[in-house]
Amino acid sequence: MLLIRCPYCEEERPELEFRHAGEAHLVRPGNIAEMSDEDFEGFFFIRQNPKGLVYERWRHVHGCARFFNAVRDTVSDKFVTTYKAGEKKPVIKGAAE
Repeated sequence: MLLIRCPYCEEERPELEFRHAGEAHLVRPGNIAEMSDEDFEGFFFIRQNPKGLVYERWRHVHGCARFFNAVRDTVSDKFVTTYKAGEKKPVIKGAAE
């Protein structure tokens, strides 16, 4: 069973308590209503999907219910670190930018 550390609860819990919420550190465009369909598609649907370390957003749905960020290796499925939403993105060698 995969264990994920919630940075708010400060404990490792089973993966079944969490939900993946997509790529982390995305900035919402300020002018969505004025965007072309192609630009909106790029923002809303197109995501990186690299092999290796990625920055992701997760939610502890069956715990504190808070969103947090994580660095996870997509090859091994291991979590390198988790950190609170709003905290600065940690620089980790080999992680996708």
